[in-house]
Amino acid sequence: MSDAVVVGAGPNGLAAAVTLARAGLSVKVYELASQLGGGTRSAALTLPGFLHDVCSAVHPMALASPFFQEFGLAERMELRVPEVSYAHPLDDGRAGIAYRDLNRTVAELGRDGAAYRRLFAPLLARVEGITDFTQHPLLRIPADPIAAFRYALAVAEQGSLLGDLRFRGEAAPAMIAGVSAHSIGKIPSLATAGAGLLLGTLAHAGGWPVPIGGSQAIADAMAADFSAHGGEIVLNHRVESLAQLKAETGAKIQLLDVSASGLLEIAGTELPSRFIRSLRRFRYGPGACKVDFALSGPVPWTNPELAAVATLHLAGTKAEIARSEAQVAAGQHPEQPYVLVSQPSPHDASRAPLGQQVLWSYCHVPAGSTVDMTEAVVRQIERFAPGFRDVVLASKVITAAEYAHYNPNYIGGDFSAGAVTIRQLLKRPVVSARPWRTPIPGLYLGSSSTAPGPSVHGLCGWYAAQTALKDVYGLAAPDLSPSDAL
Repeated sequence: MSDAVVVGAGPNGLAAAVTLARAGLSVKVYELASQLGGGTRSAALTLPGFLHDVCSAVHPMALASPFFQEFGLAERMELRVPEVSYAHPLDDGRAGIAYRDLNRTVAELGRDGAAYRRLFAPLLARVEGITDFTQHPLLRIPADPIAAFRYALAVAEQGSLLGDLRFRGEAAPAMIAGVSAHSIGKIPSLATAGAGLLLGTLAHAGGWPVPIGGSQAIADAMAADFSAHGGEIVLNHRVESLAQLKAETGAKIQLLDVSASGLLEIAGTELPSRFIRSLRRFRYGPGACKVDFALSGPVPWTNPELAAVATLHLAGTKAEIARSEAQVAAGQHPEQPYVLVSQPSPHDASRAPLGQQVLWSYCHVPAGSTVDMTEAVVRQIERFAPGFRDVVLASKVITAAEYAHYNPNYIGGDFSAGAVTIRQLLKRPVVSARPWRTPIPGLYLGSSSTAPGPSVHGLCGWYAAQTALKDVYGLAAPDLSPSDAL
């Protein structure tokens, strides 16, 4: 028998499990897959000796997430922070480069440098307040109202046609559109601009870390702490109903790191009809088609400065990104898709044999797509790196439909576990200051279908676990720091 049970061993589920176990509860985690980690799994997908991240690759929230700060993630594993957070190549060898150093970024943007500084400097000056504001439910008084106000003004500008008035050249607006497109959706829109401005600010604050040993190392660090505090992880275990959970564990806390649809499947017969209607109204976004490459050597970028950049956005101008995202929203597969690329090998030699590299990429596609986008992705890479085909040893594609099979939380291949829109940032999955609490006593939802939404930050699970501890056992949030580890 256990005091608490967690369903799902992704970043949110593990964050919840660590929190509950640190509070002194006996905790069991059930994971459907044969490997823990969810969105932070790493595996050999192409050739022997090549280690690929199956989902997430670069982690802007690894240093910025309040949970990872409390947990001391950077003290438990190696996170390499590149000098360049991301780059956005344009045709003819040009590129917008987001250095951690804002001054250097501004200097290289030329005539648009001053306008870029005016946009990001006020956000960078209050980055902690902005992170606090964006990483909690929106139905909350912000800890730093000035930061929230400045961020909201910037979002209102970049999330509308007003954003086109700030810059005169192509590089700066393309950079902002490219980072905004991490959150799949219309360009411009308030939701995508909100994500882009947060990620862009973090690019010039702590940077975007690359986990040494793959993203799996993040999950392994949490799992190690959980096990050290008496937790048990059971792999290859399917949970089909709330009754099954109660019968197997007798736990007073049942915390689910599943999508809103998954909650409905597991607990639907016991949920009130009004709550069921809210879950059924919850919407999912477009999917992703991912292509991993094993390379014989470096990518032959036209611009040599891109050789060691860990994250690149390949899509051309802001107008091209907007067109590509609009096509996906209309159910089409773009011939020139927005392609997000990560090349971790220059920062982590463990990913590939000596002299060779791995390359991670994905593009956006309609939900449920079975289309293999490898050729479209290769063409887009070749656009900025002629001769790329010549260094490809092998590739592995995961279509949106296959992503949905890989992880049931990714409905239709939507790795965000729910469309990221202003409506669904307020209603994720219901309008509440405590959206992790369900109408069933002891049952909590702690996935990306809840606030604050997608990303590898552990916050959905952490907040759900803190709420459960207070509700069920009257316990305060425990200390998670490495100094308190056994």
